[in-house]
Amino acid sequence: MITAAHHPGKGHTLSILHHTKLNIRKVIKHILPAQPCVLCGSMSHDGLWCGACDRDLPYLDSRHCPVCALPTPAGETCGQCLIQPPLFSNTVAVFGYSFPLDKLIQAMKYGEQLPFAHSFAKKLVKVIDIDALPDCLIPMPLHPAKLRERGFNQSLLLAETIARDHNLKLLPDACRRVRDTPPQSALSWKERKKNVRNAFQCDIDLTGMNVALVDDVLTTGASMDALAAAVGQQGATVISAWVVARTLPHS
Repeated sequence: MITAAHHPGKGHTLSILHHTKLNIRKVIKHILPAQPCVLCGSMSHDGLWCGACDRDLPYLDSRHCPVCALPTPAGETCGQCLIQPPLFSNTVAVFGYSFPLDKLIQAMKYGEQLPFAHSFAKKLVKVIDIDALPDCLIPMPLHPAKLRERGFNQSLLLAETIARDHNLKLLPDACRRVRDTPPQSALSWKERKKNVRNAFQCDIDLTGMNVALVDDVLTTGASMDALAAAVGQQGATVISAWVVARTLPHS
């Protein structure tokens, strides 16, 4: 039997290459022109916002329910999800939806600050469990009238970057919003579920598939639940919610 030769210096060489790669990244980072941080105005080599402002963003670091991402004492499933679980089985969220992150998301959606979508997606990429990747991504669809008005779907922009970075199948046209409903933000929490009931239609067979639904903000979960219902009707067996931010109590 032929065995591979042992190279005592191989691990050391790989370590050197790894550190060289990191050093090259640092050099490139400082060669590229700095830009004003969108939050504090200081010059940033770290992207749209500087490292100091990034550390102050409301990252969802506290323990939370794995299903809906609301805070729980020990990271256990919350009472509401035990009593009346949503149609999606888990939520991945990067931030709590509070200042100043909320203003950045609003600027992306309503101020056409589209580069923010790429930055938010990169944050999501970092917290997604690479050992439990889905079969495909489906972005939260906009009604055609809303899409014409806005000119873009921010959820699709997020999903495109995530799909590319994790080499995932993106299904941008799998689901449609068939009812042009009033904005959820204009409604009470109780009215939101009724507002989006039967608002989505899924047009492809998803039998046995693990699907992640991508959106910018999860508030009551009504829209996500309605989309999950449409996806589940087409046979998806595991449905996850991937969002940039989760609205938290009192936020």
